[in-house]
Amino acid sequence: MAASIPAWLDVPEPRGFRPKRKVRTVWISDIHLGTRGCNAPLLLDFLSSIECETLYLVGDIVDGWRLSKGWYWPDAHNEVVRRVLKMAHRGTRVVLIAGNHDEMLRPYAGMSFGGVELALDAIHVTADGRRLYVTHGDGFDGVVLYARWLAFLGDKAYEVLLKTNRWVNVIRRQFKLPYWSLSAYMKKRVKNAVQFICDFEEAVAHAARDMGVDGVVCGHIHCAEIRQIGSVTYYNDGDWVESCTALVEDALGEISIVDWAEECARPQGIRVTETIEDIAEPLAPASEPSARAKENA
Repeated sequence: MAASIPAWLDVPEPRGFRPKRKVRTVWISDIHLGTRGCNAPLLLDFLSSIECETLYLVGDIVDGWRLSKGWYWPDAHNEVVRRVLKMAHRGTRVVLIAGNHDEMLRPYAGMSFGGVELALDAIHVTADGRRLYVTHGDGFDGVVLYARWLAFLGDKAYEVLLKTNRWVNVIRRQFKLPYWSLSAYMKKRVKNAVQFICDFEEAVAHAARDMGVDGVVCGHIHCAEIRQIGSVTYYNDGDWVESCTALVEDALGEISIVDWAEECARPQGIRVTETIEDIAEPLAPASEPSARAKENA
């Protein structure tokens, strides 16, 4: 007997007040669902604003490391999963590349769940014919590969930094200031972190060149970037913990970085969560649009 399809997959979306941005491909990674640092409301805004043929989830979508220590899964994280499944149900090809924080998915590579394809890596062909290697990138991180105990220790320190980052933004919201990442700011100004990023980018680009592809798309280091390294174009889609960024490909094959936190801060941007109460507010069930959605309808 065929499995029944959840009714909420076919519930119409609330009518938006501006047309969706139509793109060919979207890459997002390092969402870290299951952690308090995940900017799920901003991600939902972004996913609701686009239509794409292919969506790549480039690793660390669910943070299995953190969930193994304690359960944290608010309604907004459920809504992210529901949004992705709706996109798959409505014709978007969704490919999930397993990362190191969601490595528990790697044994299921080659399978499909709810229309979402699981893979270890992928080759994407752009509209202008270029071949891009898509990988999370942890395979090029020496700390993750050879010193897992150090990676877990660094993860704990990073968790403390993200907690501080969260409260900094609570205070900023009280003064009507846009989202700002303390962790990203510090990362760009610490010499060792900058050197690590440069070494990582060089290693990924070198591997892509050896594969004979034109470019590489990855995540892992939470640092969105597009730059040419020799004959290879290096793309990093950033994250949804610090910078809230994605990569998008248009109909002609041009790839650009979307900084969603910055776009939402502009006068014409979508209204984003403004108070700590909004963060904790449960989202309405799919069968009943929220009051805010009704106002926009």
